Amino acid sequence: MTATISANWSYPTAYKLGAGRIKELADACKSLGMTKPLLVTDRGLASMEITKRALDILDAAGLGRAMFSEVDPNPNEKNLEAGLKAYRDGGHDGVVAFGGGSGLDLGKCVAFMSGQTRPVWDFEDIGDWWTRADPAGIAPIVAVPTTAGTGSEVGRASIITNSQTHVKKIIFHPKILPGVVIADPELTVGMPKVITAGTGMDAFAHCLEAYCSPFYHPMSQGIALEGMRLVKEYLPRAYRDGNDIEARTNMMAAASMGAVAFQKGLGAIHSLSHPLGAVFNTHHGMTNAVVMPPVLRFNREAIEERIERAAAYLGIAGGFDGFFDFVLTLRAELGVPENLTAMGVPKEQIDELTAAALEDPSTGGNPVKMTLESMKTLLLDCY
Repeated sequence: MTATISANWSYPTAYKLGAGRIKELADACKSLGMTKPLLVTDRGLASMEITKRALDILDAAGLGRAMFSEVDPNPNEKNLEAGLKAYRDGGHDGVVAFGGGSGLDLGKCVAFMSGQTRPVWDFEDIGDWWTRADPAGIAPIVAVPTTAGTGSEVGRASIITNSQTHVKKIIFHPKILPGVVIADPELTVGMPKVITAGTGMDAFAHCLEAYCSPFYHPMSQGIALEGMRLVKEYLPRAYRDGNDIEARTNMMAAASMGAVAFQKGLGAIHSLSHPLGAVFNTHHGMTNAVVMPPVLRFNREAIEERIERAAAYLGIAGGFDGFFDFVLTLRAELGVPENLTAMGVPKEQIDELTAAALEDPSTGGNPVKMTLESMKTLLLDCY
């Protein structure tokens, strides 16, 4: 019999982890001063039982049951405008960001933009642009992840796709970090296997790239290493048996750890994945998993010693080669497509994708400095 996992953390924010803890949703809202929250989620989750239960909990506590769910898989500024209209028309005073990465990102951005007067693109994560925001115009946020992957529940940014240019933009402000996170693994039990795999590999990619990033941040590096261990141990279990609550709980922790860790930086896995997702609407985590082996090969010289240390900690024999083989085996076990061709991504826009990947903010964290030529070679290696 396995012990039930339940924990309260205040790093990087108030974090309530454990089965059944969705029942604390109304108290979490009230603790941040909300009296009329708007629950923001995606279309797929809107009609599901877990969402109805969350609305029931809010309603029973006198907080209403308002929901906005016009959210695309890669949320854009049109979704944001519609969400802001719903927020303002409803007289809301806080947001429950509910779902996977898309619901969480849009919910956080609705709360952030609710009291701003400038366009959202003025707050892109460039230099100190975040200081343009009026902090008093940022509504409180409770985040409720329903997948174990993006870690957006502990992030200080939202990814919003520009619907005109198909470029993903990072909208940043320290107060985008939710005030309370409720991580209830029971909400992830109904995830289809392909989403369990894709979101789980997203968490692994966050930890792996943060760990390999050349920037100095030993706290994040340590978190990334343990996050990789949790994914190695529990993702195959969660994939095999969706009702394995211990595995689901540990994957929720690993997802949040990945997002905390990537304060240290990301790299070419994400540089490639972002434009591919924006142009072809591929699942972000699954795309990360597809491009992971070519990026590892490409970065080998710069990361070999570091990966050898990780392999030793993870109980993987054979240093870098052993770690690389582990990644291939894990991908195969989870049904990840072998390459971008198998994923159905055409080669026609290779130059456009290469240019977008080079400009992506993640590129600066890659262990090997990227050029247009090397990025194109790497992208072609992913086919």
